[in-house]
Amino acid sequence: MPTRQNLLGLWLALSGICVFGGFLLGWWLDQELGPQGGVRWALWIVAFSPGLLLLLMGLPLEIKLFGPLRHLQVQLARFAANPDGHDDYPAEGWLQPLQPDLNRLREGWQQDRRAVATAHSQGAADAARIRHELESVLSVLQLPLLLCDKHRRLLMFNPAAEQLFAHNPALGLGRRLEELLPAPSLANALGLLPADGSPRELVLPHAERWLRCDLRRVLANQGEALLMLQDVTAQLAADQEWRQPLAELLPELRRRTANLTAAGEILASDGVDAPLRQRFETAVAEDSAALSGLVDQLGMLLETMAKGHGELADTWSNDLLQVLTERVAGNGIELVAVGIPAWLKADGPGLLDLLHRLVVLLVADTGQQQIDAEIQIGNRRVYLDLVWRGKPILYETLECWRAERLADSPIAPTLGDVLRRHDSDWWCLTDDDGLHARLRLPLAAAERVGAPTAPRQSRPEFHDFSIADLPAPSTALGECPLRQLELVVFDTETTGLDLRGADAVISIAGCRILNGRLLARDVFDQRVFPERAIPPDSTRIHGLTDTDVANAPPIPVVLPRFREFVGHGVLVAHNAAFDLLAVSQHAPSVGVSFDMPVLDTLLLSRALDPTLEGHGLDALAERFQLIFPPGTRHTALGDARVTAELLLALLPRMEARGVTTLAQAMELQRRALQVSV
Repeated sequence: MPTRQNLLGLWLALSGICVFGGFLLGWWLDQELGPQGGVRWALWIVAFSPGLLLLLMGLPLEIKLFGPLRHLQVQLARFAANPDGHDDYPAEGWLQPLQPDLNRLREGWQQDRRAVATAHSQGAADAARIRHELESVLSVLQLPLLLCDKHRRLLMFNPAAEQLFAHNPALGLGRRLEELLPAPSLANALGLLPADGSPRELVLPHAERWLRCDLRRVLANQGEALLMLQDVTAQLAADQEWRQPLAELLPELRRRTANLTAAGEILASDGVDAPLRQRFETAVAEDSAALSGLVDQLGMLLETMAKGHGELADTWSNDLLQVLTERVAGNGIELVAVGIPAWLKADGPGLLDLLHRLVVLLVADTGQQQIDAEIQIGNRRVYLDLVWRGKPILYETLECWRAERLADSPIAPTLGDVLRRHDSDWWCLTDDDGLHARLRLPLAAAERVGAPTAPRQSRPEFHDFSIADLPAPSTALGECPLRQLELVVFDTETTGLDLRGADAVISIAGCRILNGRLLARDVFDQRVFPERAIPPDSTRIHGLTDTDVANAPPIPVVLPRFREFVGHGVLVAHNAAFDLLAVSQHAPSVGVSFDMPVLDTLLLSRALDPTLEGHGLDALAERFQLIFPPGTRHTALGDARVTAELLLALLPRMEARGVTTLAQAMELQRRALQVSV
């Protein structure tokens, strides 16, 4: 059906021609026949009646036929994209008798879908249970895990891995392992993994850190490899702190010991005259003194090694005191946490046992059932004070407590051992009010600031084993089915529309579609410092001000990170020419390129519905019943997500027309671009 504008133009043109032709005919007849009175009026009415009739017929045709046809086209497009969508355009006008048949088709399709869903409900329930159990196990594991297929695409990662690679945009389902860990030694080790599942271990450099990687082949039909990672940067640094001094100390110990042995043998022999004996005795005394000093150094080094055995972890004081409160409550003790929470370095289980035992001893000694636990921040130290109403504990009592063991076993560590483990001590103080006393434990402060980030409430997307069934990365991209492509949908916000002139990018965001599914958490969202003021007219559209982007990184910093997020994906945007220009014009200057294929949902929509008006994002969102959450319209991430949902709504309609591969989709939008030009 022609577009509404073409129909309107044709109707007005035909009506005008008929009216003008009637006028000429009436004027000629009036001149030739010269009618008078009513005959003349009748002649002019007959002359103008075809044009007027055609003009008047257009209105009922628009109301009864052409308007309902356009609404029917929109409803069928919605129906193809989502059979469960709302029916906002029922058949009307002369097409109203078709409504029962349309309802029947819709109900039949929905019934078939429900039947299929019911047939697979049991299997889906089992799969959901297994998925939930797997995600529960993955979420509590503290060891970062990565699982990749034989093409080294990530099939799974756990929250610990997400935390380890928190600032790396290359982490995501379906992403290539070499993008995340580009070390050549890892690629070689993966290629040589034995098929029996026996492990291999190597140490990898990553972003100024060292990761110990345990690799093993998973005995599955896709040749998966499991990587277990551990950040050993601090451990290697701690080892280096004592290895170098020990390497310097041992040769000197051996030399002094050899000197003493040789001198002792000479002094023990007969025939040594007095001057020589005096010289050897002096040498023995010097070597003995030096050896004593070396032994003291060795003792201090061993003590340092013992204190540093195992890494002290960053611990949030509120978490520590919350667990301690629950523990001592079982002893009928009320522990109240006060003060400003802080990060400290601690062996969590050991310090918790120490504090638990200490609170019990304090209550037994003071008779007070309420103890305050106060956190105070000092110079590179965090002071943990246990406060009670009464007098301080005697020094002798504190010394006796040092020998208390944490358990009944004779090999259990003492309270003093835990203190030494933390390079700490304790002492008692009297408060200024004279009514309270406190037992103070200084602990090392961690360098972190701010409270721990709250856990995400959304259901995690940590695995998708169907990725292993996707075509190999070596498959020609144009031959890949659209539903099996890795698609990165992106959007930009700018200071204005003159990107080749003075305007600049102020926000870039993207989300990922993998295996026909929008990954809710795999996103890139970054504001950009534009190095110029944001005009008020632009702020009224996207809401961003100069203050919002004042501390954001500039485009040369953001663009490589966005390119890393895109990886090997195909770019998608709405009116892609503008957004692609926004990111590509600065790409050569920072050493990146965006030479991958680009799909444009604007062109795809025009190709699918050339007779419909309105292919803007707002119009298409309304047509396909896509919802912008409040406050997300004209934000880069909000627009990118709706564009992704729009593409997923267009996919079944493209497949109905035989457009199933990337090459066919590119050809479809090329034809739409030629028509629009």
